[in-house]
Amino acid sequence: MAAINERGWLHLEPRLGYLEQQFVDFCMRVEQQVVQTEGMLSSKALRSLRRELALIKGHPYTIEEIKLHLATSVALDLVAQTWKLKVTEDGVHIHTPLQQDSSPLLEKERVRRAHLVERDAKLAKRSLTEFIKGMERQRLTTKGWHSIFSVMRDGRELSERLGSILHSGDEETRVSLFQNAVSPYIQFVEGDATCAQTGLKLRDIWRYFRLTWINEHKSVPGRSVMILIRDAAAPNHPVIGIAALGSSVVQQRVRDELIGWDSTGFTRRFVEQPSARVAKQLMEALQHLLDGIYLKDLVREKLFRRSQLKKPSVELIENLRAEGKAARSRHQRNPHVAVHKSQGDELDDHRFWEKRSETMLFRSKRCLQLAKLLAIRKSFQDQGFASCKKRELRKALQSAQVRTAIGQLVRLIKSEHVGIDMMDITVCGAIAPYNALLGGKLVCMLLGSPEIVEHYAKRYGRRPSIIASSMKGSPVRRPHNLVLLCTTSLYGIGSSQYNRVRVPAEEFGGSAGEKFEYQKWGYSVGYGSFHFSQETMSWIKFLLGRLGNRRVNSIFGEGVNPLMRKIREALDSVGFVSDELLWHGNERVVYGIPLALNYKDVLLGLAKRPTYIVPQTNGDQRTKMLAEYWCKRWLSSRIQTPKILQNVAEHTLTHPIRHGARVPLMLEDDQTGYLWDIVEVEQARPY
Repeated sequence: MAAINERGWLHLEPRLGYLEQQFVDFCMRVEQQVVQTEGMLSSKALRSLRRELALIKGHPYTIEEIKLHLATSVALDLVAQTWKLKVTEDGVHIHTPLQQDSSPLLEKERVRRAHLVERDAKLAKRSLTEFIKGMERQRLTTKGWHSIFSVMRDGRELSERLGSILHSGDEETRVSLFQNAVSPYIQFVEGDATCAQTGLKLRDIWRYFRLTWINEHKSVPGRSVMILIRDAAAPNHPVIGIAALGSSVVQQRVRDELIGWDSTGFTRRFVEQPSARVAKQLMEALQHLLDGIYLKDLVREKLFRRSQLKKPSVELIENLRAEGKAARSRHQRNPHVAVHKSQGDELDDHRFWEKRSETMLFRSKRCLQLAKLLAIRKSFQDQGFASCKKRELRKALQSAQVRTAIGQLVRLIKSEHVGIDMMDITVCGAIAPYNALLGGKLVCMLLGSPEIVEHYAKRYGRRPSIIASSMKGSPVRRPHNLVLLCTTSLYGIGSSQYNRVRVPAEEFGGSAGEKFEYQKWGYSVGYGSFHFSQETMSWIKFLLGRLGNRRVNSIFGEGVNPLMRKIREALDSVGFVSDELLWHGNERVVYGIPLALNYKDVLLGLAKRPTYIVPQTNGDQRTKMLAEYWCKRWLSSRIQTPKILQNVAEHTLTHPIRHGARVPLMLEDDQTGYLWDIVEVEQARPY
């Protein structure tokens, strides 16, 4: 784990004009609060300070006042995440968290406390309090009187049931009985679907249990699959755990190096071992990308002739770049946000996509993409790479121009697959009483079920790809081959939940010698935006709206990670160094979870058909096989320890309810509504 202390103190010097002293005064009060509470803001102090910075709708703020509130909100966010703050005669200084390198447990506790302070401050909000109380209140549904407690399992009943199995015959008999005591299945949360047993909305059930995590949940833009793991062995099918998959982050160094998406690594390996087959596949990928660009308007306006694309010239490439930049400038001056909103009944209409393609945003993207692809083609043609013959390949690969072109092509191939054939695990864990039984590992395993792959393909495979369709001017439906899941631990020391999760393939009908597993790939660099609060994001949105001429308009296709680009733009406008503040310093373990043996080739565009580790047939039966393996590998040994069943039995649903799956309601007087320990589970990639 890299030491953070070497970075030193950062001088916060926002450009606030006559309001600069107010920023300094606010930071002095924050510093005093931290000193009074022994080095970390309390939830009560954080809530009080947040109220001072609340955005009041309709209030006539000046630009300087907006910048002041944003600057102070950013400083408060950083302190809440255990950044060090000091105010001197020179101004306000901030230091990234001082990680406890010598003690992993102390470092874990530091990160945990930081998340809890922010999470607890959010739980005290009236809207969340009302939601929690509403879920816990009995209501009449189509299935009778129910509340969220209806989908919690009574720990005493579960403990007694498992205890009675402990000494029942041989292992095979016990495993069979365990399956009668705990019978997991996967349920997907979509739209306004309701629970067949209780009539409660599945989305509300998922949201309630997510509030028991120690860190705040922040939605991730893009694709999302929300999952409940239910237990058919008990009345009302109580919830074992929850999970969610989200669109993968575009840039992740450790992951990209392992897959081969890092252009330097891919090119180096190709130079060392030239392959005519791979060269041919790269040429096919280049042509595929060219075929995906709408050209009708560009040809009509005589920017070029189609025949010129076969042997592009330097002049053609430069003209396309100039046109792309000009179109981008016109888009930024007048983005026409409403034009870019998709309507469901239009997605199969070619005219809709042609109109979308001809907007200034996608005209810019098409021209710049075409220029890049033609430059790659020209490099390949000039150096003989396009012949794909091994002898000429060796000579061509000596050219820096060709090596650069290969790296550029690999990055373009990556952009086509990163949003289609892989997803990130953004939430994964078990709730009480199942968490005491290593239910988190069960949830991890079930994410490898063919049911997940099938659901993802059905949900998104029938929809036209927004970006690809806008670039081509016609609906593009790509095969969705989910071949890889990725995630990160919440703590830099790793995740006990993900560690040692591996299932031999023969356990669920796969090939002998293969296995489905969570592989530890390395460490993230501690860079992102999770440490900025929703309040700060509100001020960022407000400021960018007032500044006008925005470079980021939340239009899908405008660029990768609009959230990060908005944060950068706003921080830079205030006078902060965005790169320094986006590096939060919390390293995390990166895990890769291959679902297919040839996942790298699929993601590199070198294979079209994945070879799945788990056979993609009879999904519900494979899920049962995975659950059976969990019973044999984890549950049966876990309950051998007497204290475990005692812990399970403590989660009771008799009044007064004392259950670890209950959200710890935070009251305004800073007292916890329910005297219960926070359920500690993993949440991946906390953006």
